[in-house]
Amino acid sequence: MTTLFDPIRIGDIDLANRIVMAPLTRNRAAPGQVPSRLALEYYRQRAGAGLIITEATQISPEGQGYLDTPGIYNAGQVAAWRRIADAVHAEGGRIVVQLWHVGRISHVSLLPNGQAPVSSTARRAETKTFTRDGFVDVSTPRALRTDEIPALVTSYRDAARRAMEANLDGVEVHGANGYLIEQFLRDSINDRHDEYGGPIENRTRLLFEVMQAVAGEIGGGRTGLRLSPVTPSNDAAQDSDAQALFEHAVAQLAPLRIAFLDVVEGQTGGARDFAPFDYPALHSKFNGAWMVNNGYDRQMALEAVASGAADLVAFGRPFISNPDLVRRLRDNAVLNAVDASALYGGGAKGYTDYPTLDEPAMA
Repeated sequence: MTTLFDPIRIGDIDLANRIVMAPLTRNRAAPGQVPSRLALEYYRQRAGAGLIITEATQISPEGQGYLDTPGIYNAGQVAAWRRIADAVHAEGGRIVVQLWHVGRISHVSLLPNGQAPVSSTARRAETKTFTRDGFVDVSTPRALRTDEIPALVTSYRDAARRAMEANLDGVEVHGANGYLIEQFLRDSINDRHDEYGGPIENRTRLLFEVMQAVAGEIGGGRTGLRLSPVTPSNDAAQDSDAQALFEHAVAQLAPLRIAFLDVVEGQTGGARDFAPFDYPALHSKFNGAWMVNNGYDRQMALEAVASGAADLVAFGRPFISNPDLVRRLRDNAVLNAVDASALYGGGAKGYTDYPTLDEPAMA
């Protein structure tokens, strides 16, 4: 019987176990949106994960939505990610970068020349973001022109190429949580009248073009995707037919043979039964490794893999406070509590100073 701790090959990437560190925004990038030296230590400490998915990382300056989040669009950022990738590899781990464009979940103070955010729509989201002035309402976006979309797709392709230059093992395209790609997917947000709006076939067009570009650049075997079919994050109201939308989106990906699909079950960071959705039906449409996440504990994860319901299980907050989470899960050891006051921004406190099981014995 397959277990959570068995190795697995996903696409072109060999993993030591099926435990994944989920992407976790920590708002600690250095000036210039460069991953910091402290981030190197943070990821190195957690290299026992079968796979690390990095914090969401913007593909362009226009893709930023929060203070002090890293990018992967210039040479300095690539060099910093390479140092992180090399450190994780030296510990026997594997790491992919999550490629991010926030779309309308941004503020003019974070964007080049104070420009407006871009989206599928010109309607503002009823949510907040984090700036130098603290939490503020997001800015009103402008709808992308149809003729601007090819350049947007190219920016995803370029980011994927830079991930390979940084010696990362692959990428995960962020298509979840109410950010740009999901702003095109859901008819509750997308109010376009061009070939990217209206019927499901049009609303999934941007996602497919991005995935085709990324997989074409670095290979499907090093490409993954995150989706969140029903989460209400960032003012993403429910699609009128989420099941049909996401089944169509996933079925379209089959020719690309991407390595994995990372599916948020329920409300991101909240109720798993937030809204009805048939995840096994979605699973049946996909031909790669199936990654589940959102509120999984040890027993749920063990059962998901043993039953074949999942190939991989992603853990978020438990990895923040437990750099040795894989060992703790294997040994059924007590987990460190998360310091909620240090989740976003700051320095080493609540970031790289959580103890491992070995450290009390060494004291």
